Amino acid sequence: MKRRDFLLKAGVAGTVGAAAAGVGFPAIAKGAVEWRIQSTWRRNSPLLSTGPDLVADYVNKASGGRMKLKVYTAGEVVGPLEVFDAVADGTLHMGHGYPAFWSGKHPGFQFLAPLPFGMTSQEQNAWFAYGGGQKLIDELYGEFGLKFFPSGNTSVQGIWLNKDINAAADFKGMKIRTGALAGSVLQEFGAVPVQLPLGEVTQALQNGTIDGADYVGPFNDLAFGLPQVARNYYWPGWMEPNGVLDCFVNQSAWDKLDADLKQVLVGANALANQMVLSEFVAKNAQALQQIKKDYPKVNVTTFNAATLKDLKKVSNDVVAGVAKEHALAGRIYQSMTDFMAVVRPYSEITEMEYMNARAN
Repeated sequence: MKRRDFLLKAGVAGTVGAAAAGVGFPAIAKGAVEWRIQSTWRRNSPLLSTGPDLVADYVNKASGGRMKLKVYTAGEVVGPLEVFDAVADGTLHMGHGYPAFWSGKHPGFQFLAPLPFGMTSQEQNAWFAYGGGQKLIDELYGEFGLKFFPSGNTSVQGIWLNKDINAAADFKGMKIRTGALAGSVLQEFGAVPVQLPLGEVTQALQNGTIDGADYVGPFNDLAFGLPQVARNYYWPGWMEPNGVLDCFVNQSAWDKLDADLKQVLVGANALANQMVLSEFVAKNAQALQQIKKDYPKVNVTTFNAATLKDLKKVSNDVVAGVAKEHALAGRIYQSMTDFMAVVRPYSEITEMEYMNARAN
């Protein structure tokens, strides 16, 4: 049996196997629906833990006390990478994480994991709301008994490298902490993708276990000490033009909710989606200034045009190949491609041209 087929079947099976250990839906106490939501992030993780807290606070207040969410963080109920299955089997009602974590379960998750040279955060939000994206991703999560909400975004990222990159071929032999489609692209140039938890990246860069890292963004990168252990900070983040955070709800629990409480959850995630992105943009901008000021030896730079051109060509080939692995993955890819064909000229003549004009 192919590994991909095994993962698909195992993922589907995991959605039903442990239901007996889960909580009943909905859990009623003193007239209120009480749900548990766990994040994949540790408590007080910079910016990343904002979303679940915003969702819970909104629901607890906007529902007039009819619904109560209790937030748990990584490891408090299940391990961080077990949250997806715990929501699917009923151990938890809701989860909050990052679609890249689930990319081994279905090829479709790789298009949210994120997509190299894909949409910006704003474009992707438009695709979810007006380009058919929400319906398609609901179908993807639905295969595992889950309901999906976009619930935050890390915005575009840079990449830390302890080697100069003058051509795409310079990635050969480098061990880089990255994953999903970006890892597959770099592998085509001879790099070695390495999977590491966020908390282990700084030490790995310092001792030479890895040569580079696709991390989160300037604010988190600064907080975890990456400017102290890496000499180059390359932009733009071709490998991660946006990083959607996902909130997923057990479908059975969702179906049993009253219509008004469903709308409360919709509103809660819409708020989190916008506010988390805004917080990332504001604090990343401040942190980038601080990196330049406090770490003058760090070379904050950009990939040259030829390197980006080569990376884009290979990225397109890799992404198209993944789209052929599964019918739903192919439909997600086609929908994204069609939407980008429409939105890109608009983004270029508005946002891009305005940015260029403002810079001059």
